[in-house]
Amino acid sequence: MLTHEEIRTVYDQGPEAVIALIEPLCAQIAALTVRVKELEDQLATNSRNSSKPPSSDSFTKLTRSLRQPSGRKTGGQPGHPGTTLHQVAVPDQIRLHEPAQCVACGASLAEVAGQPDPERRQVFDLPPLKLEVTEHHVMYKECRACGHRNRGTFPAGVACGASYGAGVKRVLTSLNQGHLLPSARSGEIVAGAFEQRGYPWE
Repeated sequence: MLTHEEIRTVYDQGPEAVIALIEPLCAQIAALTVRVKELEDQLATNSRNSSKPPSSDSFTKLTRSLRQPSGRKTGGQPGHPGTTLHQVAVPDQIRLHEPAQCVACGASLAEVAGQPDPERRQVFDLPPLKLEVTEHHVMYKECRACGHRNRGTFPAGVACGASYGAGVKRVLTSLNQGHLLPSARSGEIVAGAFEQRGYPWE
């Protein structure tokens, strides 16, 4: 642990000395954060949310549902309106599928004007998933009044080296905390979905 005077001494030596001090600390904090997360995942893992045998579970009391059986079958009950996916009035894009040739005689229909069929079908899907990488730089500016060389600062949340942004972290947290997946497995899912390698758990 550095004392106040030691920190002041490094500060007085200029920006490069501060960078040399902070960068190793950032790397150490990142490594400790990953390790703490791994240990938390190990404590939260049991035979109900992993492949571990029941004999490895700790002696924690499982909660028991107070709901009484109703005698009815599981699933939707008769008379329930149910839900379904509804078509939208204005889709994002329209694709036309025209017949290339006559099915009766085989003649080409390339030059024939088409007429739309009243039936329409819509597919709701996600656009291609791709991570957007933003590189951050800080600039130096020399003061015209006193000649001091000033260095810009990185925004809050922009860690040393490479890191995931808030959007990816929300997905990882949802997989890990909401769905009880281990951190390594959550990272594999995100890396596979976005075709990304070099995630922190490799």
